[in-house]
Formats: sequence, structure tokens, C-alpha cells
Amino acid sequence: MEEKKVVECRKDIISWDEYFMGLAILTAKRSKDPSSQVGACIVGKDRRILSLGYNGSIEGLPDEDMKWGREGNPLDIKYLYMIHAEQNALANYKGNHTDFKDATIYVTLFPCNECTQLLILNKIKEVVYLEDKYADTDGVIAAKWLLDKNNTPYRKYEPSNKVLKLEL
Repeated sequence: MEEKKVVECRKDIISWDEYFMGLAILTAKRSKDPSSQVGACIVGKDRRILSLGYNGSIEGLPDEDMKWGREGNPLDIKYLYMIHAEQNALANYKGNHTDFKDATIYVTLFPCNECTQLLILNKIKEVVYLEDKYADTDGVIAAKWLLDKNNTPYRKYEPSNKVLKLEL
């Protein structure tokens, strides 16, 4: 009788956090904003990807017409016109929004207070973020307060030592 060779599965796979944050980072690369590229990946409680989004102009507004500046008169710069990655991810979902209950959002930048309000209203249960470069701004301070009051945990994504490289 011939002995069967046991083949073990790979042990060096990326974690779920690495996978989903990697998708958020990759999605951010679609943003045409010259100064900030932000990506978001919403994942259901069953680890199923529900939606992706990135920051940019709203659908129907040609990118060439978008006001991309960061300084000057508020009506002449991007902040009053830009849709955030989290907003886009929520809007892009074509299923039932009750699917967001207990979902996790992976974002490359900590959400602002307005996006946080939408995340809470959609019952997102956890926020995992890559950067928090605006931590001292009123918008992020308010966002964290809202998350804390709603008992919605948030945590900084801690990358492993693995080097991920995209190749075809």
C-alpha cells in the first residue's frame, strides 16, 4: 500500500486586517485629489467585502472642473465639494444598508465628524484606521467623542513586517 503524502497549507498568508487595509490603500490610489488620497473598505461581520470608496468629486462632475486647491476662499477650494471615501463607500453599496450592521470599516485616514455620524447611523461597529494626521482638529476630536459615546471601538491598524508587492 502506497503512503499518502501530506501537503500542508501555507502559513505565511496575510491577516484579515492586512487584506482589508490593503484594499483600502489600493482603492485610495483611484483618487484624483493631488494632495490627499483616502480609501475605505467596508467589511461585513462575515468578512465579506460590502463596499469600497475613495475621496474625490461627486459623480457627474468632471474631474477637470473640480476645485482641487487647499487654501483660499472656501468657495474656491475643494473642501465644500469633495466627497469623502467613507461617504463614497456607503453610497456605492447597492444592497440593503441593514447589511452594514456590525460591519467594520477600514480607512486610510481617521474619519471626520460628518463621516463618523454616517458610520454610526449605518451601524458600523468598528473603525480601523491607518493614519490620524488630523487628530488635533475639531472634526476628529468630535468624531472620537461620537464614537466613544456610541461605544463604537476604533483602533490604529498596525502593519506586520511583511512586505506586500502588487504584481501581475
